[in-house]
Amino acid sequence: MMTAGEALDGALVEALRARFRGDLLCSGDDGYDAARTVWNGMISRMPALISRCTGTADVMAAVTFAREHDLLVSVRGGGHSVAGFAACDGGLMIDLSGMKGIRVDPVGRTVRVDPGLTWGEFDRETQAFGLATTGGIVPSTGIAGVTLGGGFGYLMRRYGLACDNLLSVDIVTADGELRRASESANADLFWGIRGGGGNFGIVTSFEYQLHEVGPTVLGGLILHPFSAAREILRFYRDVTATAPDPLTVYLACLTSPDGEPLIGFAVCYCGSLDHGEEIVRPLRAFGAPIDDSVGPISYVEMQGLDGPLYPPGRLNYWKSSFVHDLSDAAIDTMIAHFETVPSPISLIALEHLGGAVRRVGKDDMAFNERDAPYSFIITSEWTDPADSGKNIRWTRDFWEAMRPFESEAAYVNYLGAEEQNRVRAAYGVEKYARLVSLKNRYDPTNLFRLNQNIAPTAAR
Repeated sequence: MMTAGEALDGALVEALRARFRGDLLCSGDDGYDAARTVWNGMISRMPALISRCTGTADVMAAVTFAREHDLLVSVRGGGHSVAGFAACDGGLMIDLSGMKGIRVDPVGRTVRVDPGLTWGEFDRETQAFGLATTGGIVPSTGIAGVTLGGGFGYLMRRYGLACDNLLSVDIVTADGELRRASESANADLFWGIRGGGGNFGIVTSFEYQLHEVGPTVLGGLILHPFSAAREILRFYRDVTATAPDPLTVYLACLTSPDGEPLIGFAVCYCGSLDHGEEIVRPLRAFGAPIDDSVGPISYVEMQGLDGPLYPPGRLNYWKSSFVHDLSDAAIDTMIAHFETVPSPISLIALEHLGGAVRRVGKDDMAFNERDAPYSFIITSEWTDPADSGKNIRWTRDFWEAMRPFESEAAYVNYLGAEEQNRVRAAYGVEKYARLVSLKNRYDPTNLFRLNQNIAPTAAR
């Protein structure tokens, strides 16, 4: 196994180049530094080689090359993983970011897309036909990682998670072979990739079910002063307990650009606008908001509201869990800890689950947590490396304080690189054992291990 700083033998690189259509980049080549840079500024790794794939044949060649030469492999789609798994030190970075094909079938309401596409690109194309599916709410996030880990978004309460809307994939497994996986082809593999992350191969094509959405939805932000946090959180608990499926309400605690702590809602109603006005009215009427931008908005704009909060290059450290008990004690804990936030660009959020998320059979796919009403996430961001210690400590302390109100389950898309010990809990005992069996079959040497890893039996 190569280590960081080692260079691949030039003859080997040339041998790969002869059967590779895209660019191959080594340290010092034009474009190498840009290609190795990922969204989280905490991550700076130096692959020995970056293979910039143009299509499935390139992916097959890169996987075969890595296996034959025992290379550490990282896979980059959107490069947005907070854990930074898209980049590796001293191995082969398989870069899919140039694979951006998308083909919408407006009659069948399906879409087939390449793995380098971002959700912003996906939404713009499908909305040309008034169609959408659940996807990430930061436009620069890649479709691949979000979908394979589960896929939260504003449409999930009506239409389920991104992985619930997956119809089929083409996937290159560790043997370098291309397989189709769906409910009727390699169904075991299809079961595993829907929530099991990138453990079983590299998906080169995703097919999704689409739904009639927009192009106008009722959405926007409602912001209150943080001094009203206790009343706002209790109100949020009551509203979300009875919300209809088309309504999704995220709650966030954040800091305004002028340094004022705020609490507020991100609201999206994906149904009739007239009916939505009635449903959303109590949210707009409660308390004394200092800003209310809720109104008719294009779905593409709605999907982009959170984009400015997560620009590339900032230092990021996240912790998350599923919350089952939003009790007064949990509310008081959230308030007390956010009052000590060390960085004005950090925030905490409750993501509103339930609805269609809960109605999918728990054993239908690898994604496991169907019953929790909320996902709780702390997204710590800062810009000065000298501040890393205090921001990481604050995040960990906050998360630990919330443990009494959280389940043991985890959402793999939010796990940090050091949280491998939480992967089993993401699936439960029986599902984890089934995933290990799949790993034994499709990746017995753990070639794809830079992820929230499900290790094969032989690698333990």
